[in-house]
Amino acid sequence: MEKAKKIKLFIGLSYLIILSIFLFLFFSKFSLQEITSYNFIKENRSYFFELKNSNLFLISIIFLAFTIIWVFPLLGFGSPIALIGGFLFGKWIGTIIVVLGLSIGATFLYIFGNYFLKDLVREKFLNRYKNLETKFKRSEFIYLLIYRFIGGIPWQLSCILPTIFNVKIRNFFLASLIGIIPQIFLAVSIGTGLEKVIEQNTELPSIVDIIFTPNIYIPILAFFSLVLITIFLRRIFYKN
Repeated sequence: MEKAKKIKLFIGLSYLIILSIFLFLFFSKFSLQEITSYNFIKENRSYFFELKNSNLFLISIIFLAFTIIWVFPLLGFGSPIALIGGFLFGKWIGTIIVVLGLSIGATFLYIFGNYFLKDLVREKFLNRYKNLETKFKRSEFIYLLIYRFIGGIPWQLSCILPTIFNVKIRNFFLASLIGIIPQIFLAVSIGTGLEKVIEQNTELPSIVDIIFTPNIYIPILAFFSLVLITIFLRRIFYKN
């Protein structure tokens, strides 16, 4: 038990140190006012697109690696990285990179949780999700796939929770890879729409103009429709 506490303390401190170093290096180059200005975003968009067009493969690999690190060890959420991926790479390439990166990062997080946090997760969440144990034993991959698709649990916890059910690493990765495609595709599409808005406007348009742009409101409506579907499915899936 004492060893487990030391490991958790080490992990927590390491995470804070890595995050602090990243923020320090980032804000030593750019001020908060700069990165939130429309001109900064528009100018750097042009710079990045030139860089991307000259070496798409290398930039894609770098962004893929960043996405993996974003999930583990930085414990970031999927939505921000999906929006950025859509903004930078477009709908199709952005979806492929983000889905692959999030799935690999989530699998690393699952492996880590399986080795170091399994007992803690069982103690805290087994009773709450006991009803899922039978489902996972019945058809591990299918229920993992449904579990990934419907969500409803914070991203970081959703990656660690399956440690309770001893799911295979291969099944976890493949279920994540397939199950998160719909919501990631829609989030990436919104990011792509934002990129189009910036490309077509020299000055920042109003929020109303942004929302009612077809490239924005269509994926937003689709996203909310997906949310309603997943809410309905959650009530069935997590039903005792």
